[in-house]
Amino acid sequence: MSKSEVKVMPLLETELGGLKRYIKGKVRDIYDLGDKLLIVATDRISAFDVILPTGIPNKGKILTQMSLFWFDFTKNIVPNHLITANVDEYPEEIHKYREILEGRSMLVKKAKRIDIECVVRGYISGSFWKEYKQQITTEEENNNVVLHGMYLSPFLRESQRLPKPIFTPATKAETGHDENISFEQMKRIAGKELSSFLRDKSLEIYRKAAFYAETKGIIIADTKFEFGILDGQVILIDEIISPDSSRFWPKEKYLPGRSQESFDKQYVRDFLERIRWDKKPPAPELSPEVVLKTMEKYEEAYRRLVKT
Repeated sequence: MSKSEVKVMPLLETELGGLKRYIKGKVRDIYDLGDKLLIVATDRISAFDVILPTGIPNKGKILTQMSLFWFDFTKNIVPNHLITANVDEYPEEIHKYREILEGRSMLVKKAKRIDIECVVRGYISGSFWKEYKQQITTEEENNNVVLHGMYLSPFLRESQRLPKPIFTPATKAETGHDENISFEQMKRIAGKELSSFLRDKSLEIYRKAAFYAETKGIIIADTKFEFGILDGQVILIDEIISPDSSRFWPKEKYLPGRSQESFDKQYVRDFLERIRWDKKPPAPELSPEVVLKTMEKYEEAYRRLVKT
């Protein structure tokens, strides 16, 4: 990839005249088509819950193509909301937006979203590592650490592989940070039966995807899923196992006890930390070098997982 490719204009906004905007998310613009939704993945990127003014060219296409791959890969575990990503199969009145939609959109079933983020962690990193470190300071030495109702060894190191994947749900926030909760809290919110189903399916999807990814040289350290209910059935919605919703680490460079190189937007977060941004809007522009490096990381994840 040459540096000239950074000059490709990212798609930051969509305006599909005549279509009703359903939700404008941090990355996706979602349009209401009655009993269906049209999801368009833009090239917007967010960090620390703030949308940045600089986009990453083709990021939305990569996210969409990866989701399509994983939806197909996991459909035997739980059904999902995907109808088609072929613009020719969209309603005819949408065909005129083909240039915008091609490669970065999905026509999906409209489900009632379950307001719980279903997070699975195979390694201890990110916010969970920070919470673990804080808890260590308050526990007596050699005692197990109790974190969100789970017992963990007091001797874990950053980025260490956990004895088995763990389910750490979070409340789904419209703005700001999602809040990690215990499984017991989740049961009080969503009910025991539904909570157990979501936990078991999330863990099953993660195990299958993580095993496959390791054969392609990528560690999926953690990821998150969203589910909805349609006609009484629980289905997988939104996106799935992308660099925006997961931590992807190169297997060949993995070394516990430190933070890891990654194929996700951690490079952007690190840049913003280096320039000491206060994490409040407005966010600063990304440099051309950061844009290029981030493009390369997203494309490498896609190449390894989907193209090979």
